[in-house]
Amino acid sequence: MSSMMKAAVFVAAGRVEIAEKPIPDVGPNDALIRITTTTICGTDVHILKGEYPVAPGLTIGHEPVGIIEKLGSAVSGYQEGQRVIAGAICPNFNSYAAQDGVASQDGSYLIASGKCGCHGYKATAGWRFGNLIDGTQAEYVLVPDAQANLSPIPDGLTDEQVLMCPDIMSTGFKGAENANIRIGDTVVVFAQGPIGLCATAGARLLGATTIIAVDGNDHRLGISRLMGADITLNFTQCDVVDEVMKLTGGRGADSAIEALGTQQTFASALRVLKPGGTLSSLGVYSSDLTIPLGAFAAGLGDHKINTALCPGGKERMRRLMGVIASGRVDLGPLVTHQYALDDIEAAYDLFAHQRDGVLKIAIRP
Repeated sequence: MSSMMKAAVFVAAGRVEIAEKPIPDVGPNDALIRITTTTICGTDVHILKGEYPVAPGLTIGHEPVGIIEKLGSAVSGYQEGQRVIAGAICPNFNSYAAQDGVASQDGSYLIASGKCGCHGYKATAGWRFGNLIDGTQAEYVLVPDAQANLSPIPDGLTDEQVLMCPDIMSTGFKGAENANIRIGDTVVVFAQGPIGLCATAGARLLGATTIIAVDGNDHRLGISRLMGADITLNFTQCDVVDEVMKLTGGRGADSAIEALGTQQTFASALRVLKPGGTLSSLGVYSSDLTIPLGAFAAGLGDHKINTALCPGGKERMRRLMGVIASGRVDLGPLVTHQYALDDIEAAYDLFAHQRDGVLKIAIRP
């Protein structure tokens, strides 16, 4: 095996390029994965644009599907040559946060940063791939704490079928789980990008019987019906809050899921809620949020606001792949384009500008 590999590295704001890098050495608790398929996430676009700071030269990407090339001496229960995924979020499960039941957090990775606009801190949680360590848009990736983070792919599932599990599916489903959904609930999902579409699918699995999907793109609203939406609202053609109130007889929605990360969608998600309703926030916000006084009922409305980061770990990945294997959710329509790793700059251009109906791109080294 060659000692070098190709990788997509962050160079500077606006520049991601293919570079040659050494194939990582494997420590006792690590696993070296040969990437067979990965993808581009909206967070990667924030990195590309310089909106989220990472070190120049870092390999980016955080959604690995591949084959175990080499195992660390302390890693057991896996075999070289085995097909696996790892969560986009791969915390050290020895951390206090992870042991406290939050499988996305790792308190040791709150580091000072004067450039991120986060009041002096860069809250990385358990997100290491393409953030603190080299990521997955490469021929190989080193998975830390592999015993806790690697999950075998069930026989019969393709790379495309499990490609959403490391991040998009885990994040979207967590948004639905955080929305306190009960059987028979009305749930409004704001934004039907890949994460919002997975939140729609998760809301259906949890028992919501009126799922209202909101977006400004009719193509995405059509896909949301495949994911389980009962009603679609194009925010460019109606007042979404008024429509939700009409549809609920003035009661308001039981839950709202915000999957975009803007002030406007956050405020609208709060305004559609019933008294005592839950706002489940998935969006990554780039500026301070303001809570509208009326929508918040001046603090008297018994509202709940839950935030989430994509849960990681092998048990989370096992459960998500089990959902795919069961046939209860088909996320195949989300993979709309295929690119080689060598062509990743063109793939970024397509994804960042949202052309040609793109949702997710399968990137193959």
